[in-house]
Amino acid sequence: MNRITHFNNHDEATGLPLDSKGKPTTLTTTSTARWLALGAVAGPILFNLAWLVLGFVSPGFTLFGTRIEPYSPISQSISGLGLGLTAPFMNAAFVAGGLLIMIGAIGIFWTFREIGRVTRWGYTILLALAGVGMIMDGIFTLESIMPHTAGFLVGTGTPVLSFLIFGRMLRRIPRWRRFGNWLILGSPVTLGLLVLYFATFDPVASGAGLGISGLIQRVLVLESHALIAALGWLAYRRG
Repeated sequence: MNRITHFNNHDEATGLPLDSKGKPTTLTTTSTARWLALGAVAGPILFNLAWLVLGFVSPGFTLFGTRIEPYSPISQSISGLGLGLTAPFMNAAFVAGGLLIMIGAIGIFWTFREIGRVTRWGYTILLALAGVGMIMDGIFTLESIMPHTAGFLVGTGTPVLSFLIFGRMLRRIPRWRRFGNWLILGSPVTLGLLVLYFATFDPVASGAGLGISGLIQRVLVLESHALIAALGWLAYRRG
């Protein structure tokens, strides 16, 4: 009798999932991948807790010689916390949160045995870009505006594409189909929030504590990070 049962994509003798070449994975590999996937949960939690707490304690910051105070989480960006008294903590959260998301991306897609190795690494890199953008923003503050803006666009813009691509892939896997639908929905929602942020952002008004661009940015970050964290958690549970 053939040891490989193609119907359920598991090895008949060991019960382990098969890889794209029909070979059973090792228990160690599967277990390690599941634990690494939790990085995609820890990263967003760490980062969002950091800006939530630091937003209450920040006395303001100085940008290009201009003092901006008090700090307003409604009108001012999260990156404002990367300057002044809260800078060491917020920038550390940017870098640590980004690294955890990158680690989580590796774990998440290593739990999927339904896709080939090359495709798996392509998905991993695409999701990891959200973490790369965060790291860039932790290294380059608002006073390095060009690389900082590039980091923001990478961190918040790539999920627009990745959610759509991942969602379409997950819809073909029965146990992931429902979450795949949520990811596909998350793609235009993320794009809409990103466009709304730029439509409401005015640096002069923001510096004066006016407008709601800071609030829109926080909703954008929470929405995209919630989907990344959910993906990491489900990969851990279902891996």
